[in-house]
Amino acid sequence: MSSLLPSHLIADPAASLPPERLLGIIRFQTEIAKVGLDLAVVIERVALLAQILTGGSGAVVELAEGEEMVYRAASGIAERQLGLRLARRGSLSGLCVEQGVPLHCEDSETDARVDREACRVVGLRSMIVVPLRHGDLTVGVLKVLSAQPAAFHDADLLTLELISEVVASALVHATRYSAQVETARDLFLRATQDSLTGLGNRALFYDRLHQGLKLARRQGHSLGIALVDMDGLKRINDEHGHQAGDAALRVLAERLRALTRESDTLARLGGDEFGILLSAVKDPAAARDFALKLADLVRGSFSFDGVPFELSASVGAVVFPEDGGEVEALLHQADQAMYEMKRARGAERTDS
Repeated sequence: MSSLLPSHLIADPAASLPPERLLGIIRFQTEIAKVGLDLAVVIERVALLAQILTGGSGAVVELAEGEEMVYRAASGIAERQLGLRLARRGSLSGLCVEQGVPLHCEDSETDARVDREACRVVGLRSMIVVPLRHGDLTVGVLKVLSAQPAAFHDADLLTLELISEVVASALVHATRYSAQVETARDLFLRATQDSLTGLGNRALFYDRLHQGLKLARRQGHSLGIALVDMDGLKRINDEHGHQAGDAALRVLAERLRALTRESDTLARLGGDEFGILLSAVKDPAAARDFALKLADLVRGSFSFDGVPFELSASVGAVVFPEDGGEVEALLHQADQAMYEMKRARGAERTDS
């Protein structure tokens, strides 16, 4: 197992990589530059492109939050673990943050530096981890992983080392022109916020969902999950432009915010979909009642640039443990319930 770049690669990195890999790194840089200033979107794109560039089974951007490493963006086989929290001590990612150098694990089943149980949960056997720095602070890591042992080689390690510099620059660029980022905590908050609506984003929702299920299992209580899908966003975008569609999303976000409690977690999951974690819905019947009531209360008109629009949404809600015991099963049930309401009401299903 190698832990640092070999000296012959450091001496002349360009000569150590095949032309197609160098072109891939250039394309990576171009794609990240196109993303813009939304930090959450930046790191989501970074994870996906890093996986594609190295041919891995998945990739993760983990941020160091206190004594934990948190999956804030994930792709491939790691996507379902978005929001996963690992203790810094005893994990390869935590060691990477501590030492500030790239690390390479060829087999998680034999490498004493890794959190073996977490690796099994994710489904990985080998990985490369490189530090991400914001100023003088190592704020997290970029990690590519594979379901197979010994899947990565020196060229992959060098590739990740090179693109980590691009990612670090993107972190700085994404935070420089809005609110001043003075602490690592400010950076974490921006990584979990949806820039359009000001709500939490998909990463925050999954983080809270994983934590909420852990607590519910330990204490033996229920947890409600609601998915909200705006009706007709594609039509608004097509007929009136994306500014009108963005305005509709902001109005829906404000209505949802007004109808949820401080103890609930409200987040925009992407596109026209929102998620709510409900702290006090006790059974499936109560969840269904909540979904019907919420759909009725968010319905109503608004105007943008003097043009009136009708706003409505479809809602599906479920409860742990009655409707499922794991994240994927619960979200699938909530999604099915949401589209049952959409079909029953004749609402337009969109792919926006």
